[in-house]
Amino acid sequence: MNSANPDAALVRKALASDAQAERALVERHREAIYRLARVATGDPEEAFDITQEAFVAAFGALSRYDPARPFRGWIAAIALNKCRDRARRRAVRRFLGLPMADTAAEWVADDAPSPEAHAASRQELVATARALADLPSSLKDVLILRTIEGMSQQETAAALGISVKAVETRLYRARQKLSEMVRGEPRSRV
Repeated sequence: MNSANPDAALVRKALASDAQAERALVERHREAIYRLARVATGDPEEAFDITQEAFVAAFGALSRYDPARPFRGWIAAIALNKCRDRARRRAVRRFLGLPMADTAAEWVADDAPSPEAHAASRQELVATARALADLPSSLKDVLILRTIEGMSQQETAAALGISVKAVETRLYRARQKLSEMVRGEPRSRV
């Protein structure tokens, strides 16, 4: 396997209809893609569906994959696009007046919190989840890939098709906006 991109050989095999190579790619990346979709949507069930859709789309477009790029970044970009598609459909449904449950922050309440999270205020966690879900996608995507997925600035830039400087700028703006939104959340409720 290529040491710079260990998935390149698996992609070549998958292109040759090797089901085991496809399975190996899914197993290597499904948790990261699910985590990314869950944070982006705030909904575990929707994240599961998006994860499946992202892999289906990726395998359908595998011939367009550039082995010089990390597979993880490529599939992450596909998953983020699927998240945006879902958000657009949800916005259209709301606009048309069709009922749609507002579950953006329920995943925080449903997760079994760690000992550190027990010490944190439940209200603050919910406010942070809501604020993250409400960030513009251009800021949210960078924040998720860099902070939650731990991608480097270069990997994030490649996944999103932007410059490294744009990643740096958007990450700064996302953190600043998120902080402002969280601080402003309790005041808007009173």
